[in-house]
Amino acid sequence: MKAILLLGGFGTRLRPLTDDIPKQMLPVCGRPMIEWVCEHLARHGVSEVVLSLGYRADAFTGAYRRGRIGPLDYEVAVEPEPRGTAGAVRFAAEATGIDGSFLVLNGDVLTDLDIGALVRFHAESGAEATIALQPVADPTPFGLVVADESGRVLSFSEKPDPDAMLPGGPRSEWPTISAGTYVLTPAVVDRIAPDRAVSIEREVFSHIAADGRLAALVSDSYWLDTGTPQQYLTANIDILEGRRAAVKVTDSATELSAGVHSDARIRTSVIGSGCVIGSDAVVQRSVLGGGCRIEPGAVVCDSVLGSDVTVGAAAMLTECSVVGAGQHVAPGARLRAMRQPAA
Repeated sequence: MKAILLLGGFGTRLRPLTDDIPKQMLPVCGRPMIEWVCEHLARHGVSEVVLSLGYRADAFTGAYRRGRIGPLDYEVAVEPEPRGTAGAVRFAAEATGIDGSFLVLNGDVLTDLDIGALVRFHAESGAEATIALQPVADPTPFGLVVADESGRVLSFSEKPDPDAMLPGGPRSEWPTISAGTYVLTPAVVDRIAPDRAVSIEREVFSHIAADGRLAALVSDSYWLDTGTPQQYLTANIDILEGRRAAVKVTDSATELSAGVHSDARIRTSVIGSGCVIGSDAVVQRSVLGGGCRIEPGAVVCDSVLGSDVTVGAAAMLTECSVVGAGQHVAPGARLRAMRQPAA
């Protein structure tokens, strides 16, 4: 079975990290996010992926010139203009000749979902489309889905009204959301208008559900949407701490080099290659891109730095500060949850 990965978004919530690179190419524990996704698919029997591309398509094709991403072969479908999530699916399916059931995944979600179980459930259900569901305490940023005991979807509402949601209770009572992994039949492609942008969540799924042809399978798996700086940071820390099934990075930091001073304190952080960290500097629960320079006495806590960032002496970055590649944080500066540094 082929899988279409939706990779065409601009990643606006992750700027400035995504000013020059698509979010699925951002490194998670030193490896591009897309490689984590492809390895997970390969473990569940997927042999080929279709990259549905838009923004910075060259970043993917340039990085993987031999037509493979990890264990998987890939094909490319580059949209001539943004067509929405459903329009992207139709374009990719037609461009690569998909004529049977296929998987669709949001390329910025990290999960250990049992995809094989989802495919089997879909085949047994006879549904036109089957979506993976994930229980969450707060469904308001996502697509709220209600299904009966057989798995038939009763309602699908994208990004429901927060005022209509009850406070989160025990996990067994949490509402379920669309987890961004679907099994679709060619009949779904036929539903998608070819001449305009179409949302699969807001338009296509709601119509399939109304026809009684949308199935869903609840899976309480590891699941993380990486679309914001805090979520991206969490993805790195979760893998470091072994929270994602089948994945474990044993060191508290990666790629430590001779440029790290013996008096520097580094805890639960991802350190890119070639970084220089000065005496009495602190890096805690943070991600540093390659070539960063943390000068003496600086503190980087719960923050994300792109490549080749300099943090001046005694500066302090906290509360998910995000600094774009090549930027300079002035000595003694104080940054809290700022996306653009003040030099």
